[in-house]
Amino acid sequence: MPRITHCIFDMDGLLLDTERIYTEVTQEILDKYANGVKFTWEVKSKLMGRTSSESAAMVVEAYNLPLTPQQYLDEISKIQEERFPLVRPLPGVERLIKHLHKHKVPIAVATSSLRDKFELKTSQNKELFALFDHIVCGDDEGIKNGKPAPDLFLAAQQRLGNPPAENCLVFEDAVNGIEAARNAHMHAVWIPDPNLRLLVGETIDEHGAAAVLQSMSDFDPHHFALPAFDSAGEPEIIKDSDIVQNA
Repeated sequence: MPRITHCIFDMDGLLLDTERIYTEVTQEILDKYANGVKFTWEVKSKLMGRTSSESAAMVVEAYNLPLTPQQYLDEISKIQEERFPLVRPLPGVERLIKHLHKHKVPIAVATSSLRDKFELKTSQNKELFALFDHIVCGDDEGIKNGKPAPDLFLAAQQRLGNPPAENCLVFEDAVNGIEAARNAHMHAVWIPDPNLRLLVGETIDEHGAAAVLQSMSDFDPHHFALPAFDSAGEPEIIKDSDIVQNA
């Protein structure tokens, strides 16, 4: 297995339980404007990892909504503002992030979310996200394309000091994200929703995932030459000195 020195994390559906909110909100819009047609995983899988404008245009077209992409974004934003602050980290996330930070492994978030949406989603999880060395968002300068283009991961790589791509490990839940990691020539761990795994089947291996896990809790750092978890498995404590101003 590769020797990993730097880790890059997607956010939605990987670190935070936000994909559930996206599904709920999209279905509410379809209930209102498309006679309750079901928001399927076949469509959702194509949206994951893309920019908000790309996703909006795809939903409007896929379901023939009587809205422009911007009108769609305006509608969902009103609902998201109420629900995003309620999301929590997914299983295994806090343990791994605190562990990597404790052992001084450089880590970054690379999310297609716009900066203001990132702030909204992480508003109740600021201590956790303060442990990251850098945060890259979809509207940051220099980000021209969402996933599967490699722009976000290349920007994170640059902010982490340009380590060799073969020493970078990307964590993703989306097929578009795995393809973006491959396009950036980085290794990737795929942690998909079970519904996505069922839809995609085994084909994701052809896209270059080094490992496929059911949960972040199943990740073994030692497998990638990263510091092993403490044998006691006790959660590390976030101290004031750990909090950094990431960018």
